[in-house]
Amino acid sequence: MKLQHVTIPIPRDGVTAARSFYGDLLGLEERDVLPALDPAQFIWFRVGGERELHLMLTDEAPADKPHFCLVTETPEEHAALRARLDAHGVATRDGTQLVGRLRFTCRDPFGNLIELAHLLT
Repeated sequence: MKLQHVTIPIPRDGVTAARSFYGDLLGLEERDVLPALDPAQFIWFRVGGERELHLMLTDEAPADKPHFCLVTETPEEHAALRARLDAHGVATRDGTQLVGRLRFTCRDPFGNLIELAHLLT
């Protein structure tokens, strides 16, 4: 079994900020929403192969502690991503140190918690 997608809430007026944060800052590729769904209600991004992040435009507030984790390919990419977030004023925070994993967290412009990790081999 593997995870195919995660869906998180963003405010209905957050489309531009979402595309800027997830597309421009994190470098995720936006993809089309499936035809059966209303594209005015979602923004979808590819996250490595067939995995996806679905942003649902809603009035629902983001959860405080639940989060999703994005994994970088190299330690250099991990460090560069953190530096890019810091340079754009996105607060990053070290989490509890875990064996075999570099990690930090941040929040998107809507308050959703994101873990960014690199798995050491």
